[in-house]
Amino acid sequence: MKKDLVNAVKLNTDVLFKNADIMLQTCNLDYILCDMPIWKHVYHMLHSCDQWFINPTIYTQPDFHVPNLNSLDIASEKTLSREELMKYLHDVKRKIMTYLDSLDDAMLYDIPPGCVNNRLCMIISQFRHFYAHLGNINATTIIETNKWPRVIGTNGMCGKSSEGLYE
Repeated sequence: MKKDLVNAVKLNTDVLFKNADIMLQTCNLDYILCDMPIWKHVYHMLHSCDQWFINPTIYTQPDFHVPNLNSLDIASEKTLSREELMKYLHDVKRKIMTYLDSLDDAMLYDIPPGCVNNRLCMIISQFRHFYAHLGNINATTIIETNKWPRVIGTNGMCGKSSEGLYE
């Protein structure tokens, strides 16, 4: 069973979550972007990845979820702390990496039950969605601090230094 493509997906997924970890450490969760606080943008990004990366038809909401908590169109009474978001980030990463460990390259072509796209399409779609939000959130950090949050590539740290949270 061939796993070259799956291993490439795993590498890029690991980098995705490392970049999200840095973003979450550096952002101001109370900053308002498009009428919603950044914590809600972070949760929306993580929730979407949690729901759509594997199979949205067999998805179970996290225990702390309440209706519309993931919506960027509807304000929420409930708020999430940095610690809660960090725990959720690590839970989602663990779930997704376990899923990827169960795949081989041929399985990337399969369409999961109840879905219209194959596994690879669903994964790539979540990369796109995740990084769009991560970039927006990092932009708010840049606006507020005039510092660029560190971005890690598949070859390790990018930028002038390999230490710290900022370039």
